[in-house]
Amino acid sequence: MISEMTVAIEDWQLEKQEWIESMEAILEAYGEEKAKELLKTITHFVIRKGVMFQGENINTPYINTIPVGKQPAYPGDIVLEHKIENINRWNAMCMVLKGYDNGSGVGGHIATYASAATMYEVGFNHFFRQRSATYGGDLVAIQPHASPGVYARAFLEGRLSEQNLTNFRRELQPGGGLPSYPHPRRMPWFWEIPCASMGLMPVSAIYQARFSKYLINRGLKADNGGKIWAFIGDGEMDEPEIVGTLNMATREKLDNLIFTVNCNLQRLDGPVRGNGKIIQELERLFLGAGWNVIKVIWGSEWDALLARDDDGVLVKRMGEVLDGDYQRYSVLEGDKVRQHWIGNNPELADLMRSLTDEEIRSIRRGGHDHKKVYTAFHKAANQSNGKPTVLLVKTIKGYGMGSAGEGRNTTHQKKSMSADERREAALRFGIPLTKEAIETADFYRPNEDSPEIQYLKARRNQLGGSLPAREEHCPVIQAPTNQFFEEFNEGTDGRSVSTTMVLVKIITKLLKEPQIGKYIVPIIPDEARTFGMDALFRHAGIYHPEGQLYVSVDADSLSYYREAKDGQILQEGICEAGALASFMAAGSAYAQHGLPMIPFYIFYSMFGFQRVADMIWACGDMMCKGFLFGGTAGRTTLNGEGVQHQDGHSHVYASTVPNLKSYDPAFAYELAVIIQDGIDRMFSKQEKIFYYITVYNENYPQPRIPQNVEEGIIKGIYKLASSTLTETPSQAVNDPADSGAKRVHLLGSGSVMTQVLEAQQLLEAMQISTDIWSVTSYTELARDGFEAERWNRLHPNEPARIPYIQAVTKDQQGVFLSVSDYQKSLGASISSWMPKTYTVLGTDGYGLSEARPELRDYFEISPQFIVMTALYQLQQTGAVSLQKVTEYIRQAGIDPDKINPATA
Repeated sequence: MISEMTVAIEDWQLEKQEWIESMEAILEAYGEEKAKELLKTITHFVIRKGVMFQGENINTPYINTIPVGKQPAYPGDIVLEHKIENINRWNAMCMVLKGYDNGSGVGGHIATYASAATMYEVGFNHFFRQRSATYGGDLVAIQPHASPGVYARAFLEGRLSEQNLTNFRRELQPGGGLPSYPHPRRMPWFWEIPCASMGLMPVSAIYQARFSKYLINRGLKADNGGKIWAFIGDGEMDEPEIVGTLNMATREKLDNLIFTVNCNLQRLDGPVRGNGKIIQELERLFLGAGWNVIKVIWGSEWDALLARDDDGVLVKRMGEVLDGDYQRYSVLEGDKVRQHWIGNNPELADLMRSLTDEEIRSIRRGGHDHKKVYTAFHKAANQSNGKPTVLLVKTIKGYGMGSAGEGRNTTHQKKSMSADERREAALRFGIPLTKEAIETADFYRPNEDSPEIQYLKARRNQLGGSLPAREEHCPVIQAPTNQFFEEFNEGTDGRSVSTTMVLVKIITKLLKEPQIGKYIVPIIPDEARTFGMDALFRHAGIYHPEGQLYVSVDADSLSYYREAKDGQILQEGICEAGALASFMAAGSAYAQHGLPMIPFYIFYSMFGFQRVADMIWACGDMMCKGFLFGGTAGRTTLNGEGVQHQDGHSHVYASTVPNLKSYDPAFAYELAVIIQDGIDRMFSKQEKIFYYITVYNENYPQPRIPQNVEEGIIKGIYKLASSTLTETPSQAVNDPADSGAKRVHLLGSGSVMTQVLEAQQLLEAMQISTDIWSVTSYTELARDGFEAERWNRLHPNEPARIPYIQAVTKDQQGVFLSVSDYQKSLGASISSWMPKTYTVLGTDGYGLSEARPELRDYFEISPQFIVMTALYQLQQTGAVSLQKVTEYIRQAGIDPDKINPATA
């Protein structure tokens, strides 16, 4: 007797079958789009009835997105391409092995490229285009650990020599070497975008794609195609910078962006999601962000099985198996894989009976199947729905390494192989070298007229030429003249203005300059009104690919919020990493697009270097040009904000980036001189440098530029004001214990210059002659000092070079005192070339919430502390008495026993 439950199950199975048959009829009669519309309608209906879809319900089945019936014909010779791929695998492996064999300990990675080789070969042979007059060209960002494979391919093309490959990670060796990862700075003719730091390259790729659209919509670049391909590891997708910027790619309709995630299921130490399924997790993430998602999971060998899987038992099992199990399958023997795969399911056992144990063991994942990879790339490259695309491609880490490490947790760190393992790999890859050559990991390159070399070069010629390739064809532009900046040199006639407001006025004027205005790229991370830049909205507009589809709430105001398709401002929201990525895209446009774009990125100085210093370092690697502005700078200038906002160390950070010029101007004319010189050096003289400049929100009078100070402003120091006293008395009135010359030299910078000027008045009221020096860059002075010392060591028979700071101070008498709104180490960086009487005041310690006067007293850089320190210095030289110092400490109300702010 058949139970009621059995009948119910059969009825339900019949119900499902009828729905499937109905959907087949819909597809046949109306096509895919109508079928999607119907499913969407049904989904909305059940949601209104209270049925909710969450989490894994968003996922599609754990199979290839594109069915076999929709695969395009493969346009190449797969057999020949597979030979080329295996040669590259061998040579990439040998690069690392040679580094191990020679005892240099330079390291390297084999497994990443081994897993991704098929993807790269399909791309290089059929998709990645070099730039040309008719085609925009592609930017291909390589997964960092896969660099040996890209070098190996360039070796087959004849772009790199065997000596280059031998010297992988040995750049200083005779014959030339190769850097570990894609570094444009190390190979400026080859690498286009830095890829070494996990998580930053994908973010950079997103904003490179957006900047390309920006240039097109502004009419600066032809819309002639071109894709940005970014190859990413599945473990790398844990980086929050990537996840946090995915939605921007959808909002900006970046259909020129393709992410290819190499899902080998392993990160550096083990499984990415041993207890889960990283491909399904990433699918949910990207679908939720609005991307097109294409999964490439299974190779062609699975097609016949899936076609016979009428009841879906195989697909169901595919979705049940965890990544940790899939990783184990890659190292198990076929019979054990079969047993683990099938379990106690008789239907699955019957379905897989047609496969031998060896076929089960060797069955490929989709990422190692040329046809499956080509199908996905072809779909991605031809998407036209206005969305970015991600390819989730399943591979095996170390594919082809066999017993040497294929699919094992230790694979990433595999840098050596035994003689047996090397012979096994050579046999597997079909490398026709002698036993001895194989054991010494010799490179293999077929003859120039071989089918492999001829095919490889022909494919690249058809796609425009070799990649990666960085070529610069950018016009030279001239910096604005002195007359253009004249108004900033005239001063404000006693009117108080902040240097931030001066900067906004300079940018506004540059935007209107006929020759370079169109190249200016203002970048703001949702702080335009904080920096007083909202007035730019009306003139320049905020870039948005769709323009403004609404009427702004402040449409009638003078500084209303205006978005435009040809807008010039990049308003990045609260996303410092994204804003820096935009700076990188704009700052490298001279190389990427042949356009001299000049980015002006202004940000809270605390949220620049402290938060995204790694991205700034990458900008240096990419040889970006442009201006970074640390706004609301300084530890005591930004009153009221406190620990997380008050910056006293960004200039210390900035000093660590070799090609970054760091300036801390106090006055409008200094800022104008630095910007003019920067445009000239970067875009007229074509220097590969960029700038970090701090500006302040404190208002104070801006003086007129003194005569002949431009050189000092650029080099880092000049005398701003000499003492107003006619002479230096030998003794102070009513102080017979004083003796000797009393002269003080105060070095100030930024808005703390106001404290220095006030201290000068107090000192001169005591009849102590006081000179003021404006230090625009301690970093530039220190670099000049070290460079002079190095030159002197290397040229002992030549006249010694004198550092600039030493040259301008060596004939000055008296004591020297540096005061800045930054840590003492900044001022101390020039100590080696200063007189012995040099002392430094700074703002070591954490910020705190207070008003400016109290903050400056707390950090001991107020006029009272400047005077007290100067008196102490004079007392140490015998110029004033000890009594005068102690009396001043009492009169100024300074507590000698206060807590040290550096340790509070």
